[in-house]
Amino acid sequence: MKKINEIFYSLQGEGHHTGYPSVFIRFSGCNLQCPFCDTRHNEGIAMTDTDIVHAVNLYKADWVVLTGGEPSLWIDADFIRLLHQATGKKIAIETNGTQRLPEGIDWVTVSPKIGIEEVEGEPAIKVERADEIKVVDIGQDLEDYFDLPCRGEKTLMYLQPCYVSDKKSRESNTMRTVRRVLQDPRWTLSLQIHRYLGIP
Repeated sequence: MKKINEIFYSLQGEGHHTGYPSVFIRFSGCNLQCPFCDTRHNEGIAMTDTDIVHAVNLYKADWVVLTGGEPSLWIDADFIRLLHQATGKKIAIETNGTQRLPEGIDWVTVSPKIGIEEVEGEPAIKVERADEIKVVDIGQDLEDYFDLPCRGEKTLMYLQPCYVSDKKSRESNTMRTVRRVLQDPRWTLSLQIHRYLGIP
């Protein structure tokens, strides 16, 4: 059984696959507590893998996105295999990177939410491969993200403004991130377009 916050169909709103129709499996629970998180971690229902597959197969999208919360707390290689075989969809994951991932995931987005230094003698980021690294810009130093062990030659680097409800603060955050991307073109701007469109 897995605790699922929601399963829904929408457009991917962030990063490389922005605009792609996708089925989102939002898992409840996380090993971090970020002030800007948009998941209600105490909410959710227990679902079997069969229930999850049935819900995903209600939609025609080519992609299924594992998100949260922190989805890596709930998944293993058997679940990834089942999801591939039973849905025929490609699988993406959005993870904070602090847990190792099973094999078979087609697209890995690492979005570090804490310092990327060592924790108790081990790297904070334990994911070994990232197709994209998506960083929420809260004014932190950005250079160390280019040295993450999961970053390879083809890893895409996205910088995303921190979305807040206050319009003035949101616009200020966005312009700061735009300036930082212009100052360092190794980054690409990522916007949460689903928020601007008013869709899930």
